[in-house]
Amino acid sequence: MTPDTQTKLVGVIGWPIEHSLSPAMQNAALREMGLNWLYLAFAVEPDRVGEAVGAVRGLGLVGLNVTIPHKSAVVDHLDEIDEDVEALGVANTIVRREDGTLEAHNTDGPGLIRWLQECGHTVEGRAVTIIGAGGSARSVAWACARSGASRLAIINRTPGRAEGVAELVREKSALSAVEAGPLQGRAAKQAVSGADVVIDCTSVGMYPHADVDPVVPAGWLRAGQVVVDLTYNPIETVMLRAAKQAGARAVDGAGMLVHQGAISLQYWSGRRPPVETMRRALLSELGTAEH
Repeated sequence: MTPDTQTKLVGVIGWPIEHSLSPAMQNAALREMGLNWLYLAFAVEPDRVGEAVGAVRGLGLVGLNVTIPHKSAVVDHLDEIDEDVEALGVANTIVRREDGTLEAHNTDGPGLIRWLQECGHTVEGRAVTIIGAGGSARSVAWACARSGASRLAIINRTPGRAEGVAELVREKSALSAVEAGPLQGRAAKQAVSGADVVIDCTSVGMYPHADVDPVVPAGWLRAGQVVVDLTYNPIETVMLRAAKQAGARAVDGAGMLVHQGAISLQYWSGRRPPVETMRRALLSELGTAEH
């Protein structure tokens, strides 16, 4: 589709942003949906976030996705935030309404839940262990608590950060069975081996450092578990290889990226996006024909 005077812009901001796969994924969806929109990546320096958000209003953009390191900074520049953003303090989706006001959403956690559902899995009524305590871990922990997890454990190299995520969940959700601890030791092993669902929110095994040990010993994983790695490059990480060898069901991170992007696109367009088209475009960019 050739841009013209009727073309509307939407995009993603981050710093850096050159690595983003969202433009390929979103533009493929926009073409199939027949929308005269163009999705672009904008490199925004950290001290210019307010100006970038103002440009959504000033230039009449449809909206923006927001990635590292701006997910927290954008919140102060928006007019309305949803319950997820209020709880987490971070947003990854900005929607410009017809009256020019800007509303914020966070689609990361819901994207994971939808991907798990598509794969035939659920966190409802299940014990979930999350590895890591960064922004993704916060979003995932919150989404799991809201989706009915029976128990939640967060383990991290810095136990204080894990406790911070646990405290967030205890304060903001109805789930009280929330524990936090270090990444090593007997308690960590029990948290991983005793979980029904294990979610790796760290960057261990991400390209180009894919030839490393998993973030937790492979022997801690077991048959019957669902093991998710949010890293999507490579598709099969060292964590997922270890999970398969242990007899667990492995769930890659590409699906979460697709679904969080699809939820954003649905917010902007009010229409159901072509998820499979987005997945094919993403996997093509990753140089992978299939999962």
